[in-house]
Amino acid sequence: MKYTHSYILGFAILTLISCGQSNGKADGYGNFEATEITVSAENNGKLMQFDVQEGNKLQQNTFVGYIDTIPLALKREQLLVSKDVVSSKSKGVLSQIAVLKAKLKTANTNKERTENLIRDHAGTQKQLDDILGEIDVINQQIRSVEIQNAPVVNELKSIDVQLKQIEDQIEKCKIVNPITGTVLTKYTEPNEITAFGKPLYKIADLEHMELRVYVSETQLANLKIGEEVTVKIDDKDDMKDYPGTITWIASEAEFTPKIIQTKEERVALVYAVKVTVKNDGSLKIGMPAEMWLNN
Repeated sequence: MKYTHSYILGFAILTLISCGQSNGKADGYGNFEATEITVSAENNGKLMQFDVQEGNKLQQNTFVGYIDTIPLALKREQLLVSKDVVSSKSKGVLSQIAVLKAKLKTANTNKERTENLIRDHAGTQKQLDDILGEIDVINQQIRSVEIQNAPVVNELKSIDVQLKQIEDQIEKCKIVNPITGTVLTKYTEPNEITAFGKPLYKIADLEHMELRVYVSETQLANLKIGEEVTVKIDDKDDMKDYPGTITWIASEAEFTPKIIQTKEERVALVYAVKVTVKNDGSLKIGMPAEMWLNN
């Protein structure tokens, strides 16, 4: 996202110092600009569909095309097959663990019975020791199988991560318009090969234009954010008026833009001001205009 700066097509420092409409001069001079966004490809491949034309008005989140997803879909299928193979190995290991846990449950039951028999003087310590030894062996077998299963579990996790990456890449093959606006420039055509980061088109919101004007320090006292002003453009033999609102005032001064040629004017310090104006279709990027204060 960036601003296209259209520099002022000439204004004298004397008009910057002038304030108010009583002397018949505007309070600021500048040019219209708009926030432009360059929409770029987020993946590599053939542009299968691209429904964009210069001058089109597009709504935010409108689907305008997509990049070929067949290679990614095939890779996803390959990963799914690999996941099934690994899962079958894991199921075999898990079945072994299930059998061992069943044996462990039986051994624990026998342990409780033997302990009861010993309390009733009907069993021996050797019987209990044998059962405890059996339980210990089963627990060791379960741990051994779980260790063998660990690489399989990690492999499944790795495949799941790769599948998520593929899904993300497939999603990024969709071209979705980011803002409501008008297409200014189209850089590519359907069936062309595109690449990550390659510009596809440029769009800007032309419904509300911004007039950037420069005022002198003495004029700042008469300006505030949210103030209503009048913006004028050339219209045949007269001037056409638009209501505008000051939306930004620079916090730091800058030298008069270099388009001003005389040395005296170039060294003068001025402040940039932005005025938002609703566009009726007549306002264009770079068009010169005047700002007039209403008081």
